[in-house]
Amino acid sequence: MSEVNIQLFRAINDLGKVYPQYNPAMFFIAEYLVLLLALATIGYWCTRKQSNRMMVLCGGLSFVVAEIIAKIAGMIHFNQQPFAELSNVNQLVFKPIDNSFPSDHTIIFFSFCITFWLFKRGWGVLWVLLASIVGISRIWVGVHYPADVFAGMIISLFSAVLVYYFFPRLKMAQKILTIYEKGEQAALTPFIKGKKSKSKDM
Repeated sequence: MSEVNIQLFRAINDLGKVYPQYNPAMFFIAEYLVLLLALATIGYWCTRKQSNRMMVLCGGLSFVVAEIIAKIAGMIHFNQQPFAELSNVNQLVFKPIDNSFPSDHTIIFFSFCITFWLFKRGWGVLWVLLASIVGISRIWVGVHYPADVFAGMIISLFSAVLVYYFFPRLKMAQKILTIYEKGEQAALTPFIKGKKSKSKDM
């Protein structure tokens, strides 16, 4: 384990001892902010805008590609969580001991958040900032080294850019959206007609 990696981990993780009042917020960010990402992804999809739906598809595919690369990286390098290897760790999250390289939470967030930024630009950078905060929180709560988070970020950046530049240009991608939207329209038509007939009766 690199001494720099350990020192940087200590610098961030020890903040939880110096500023314990922030521990509950960091615990929430590290464990539950993924729910916000899930709701945002569903929200983008439910706008029914084709650009947003393509963005969500790219985010999902980017995550799949990143996870495949991460599994390969995990076979090449292995380290347990900091709380299992180091003493006096500010551990706020309890989980089974396994390979923490690279960080799965970081991969989830960066895969989607970088994709959101690539499609939205401008204010979309806030998604990348959010993903960065999640990465830092995973170090703060004691379950990942900085190298775990950095590797997850690099893998996700590569997969998100790769998918963004290639997937939307494929005819298959457009066909997937077209087929889905036709099925959605067919499913919603009886419901819409029912609402219209009720409004006329009133």
